[in-house]
Amino acid sequence: MESNVIIECGNIKLEGALQKNTSQNAVIICHPHPLYGGNMDNSVVMTIAESFFEKGFTTLRFNFRGTGNSTGMFDNGNGEQEDIRAVMSWLKENRYQKIYLTGYSFGARVNARVVFKGCKIEDHIMVSPPVGFISFDDIEKMSSTGLIVTGANDDIAPADLIRKHINRWQIVPRYEIIENCDHFYSGRLDKLKAILTDYLS
Repeated sequence: MESNVIIECGNIKLEGALQKNTSQNAVIICHPHPLYGGNMDNSVVMTIAESFFEKGFTTLRFNFRGTGNSTGMFDNGNGEQEDIRAVMSWLKENRYQKIYLTGYSFGARVNARVVFKGCKIEDHIMVSPPVGFISFDDIEKMSSTGLIVTGANDDIAPADLIRKHINRWQIVPRYEIIENCDHFYSGRLDKLKAILTDYLS
């Protein structure tokens, strides 16, 4: 059973959904672009949460500032980085020792900035980082990144462009390209889930 939580980030209150599990491992899942309808109830976000929960993780989905019942205003990926740091701190205060960070689309982009600037996490997973829509040139390195997934038909997160960034970041993550898959994982959520659960095994 998920429970609703409120996490404070300065004077902003973030709406979250926490599903507790047996281990002290927790994952933060960040949603796609709020100006294009993205929120924590997105089907890809939910699939990521299900995958982690099945593998024993406590999962925490949350709405960035200005989304859903989270207060504040959209801040073009800047204030949203502070949102992520506040959620990390909240989990640590609640005694979750090992924190994984994952995001889909815009959520992956904001996470990338947080990871580049430095944070203490166990692993970083990106689902369809939107390199064809938002520049990632300001991110010079991406340590802690263990898995990147995209679709072969994804124009927002093109596989070849992601590969160029992987080479530039000088990392060797597991890199999965799902055939016949667009940015929204239409009809391919099962394949995404299979990749995530296999990786977490």
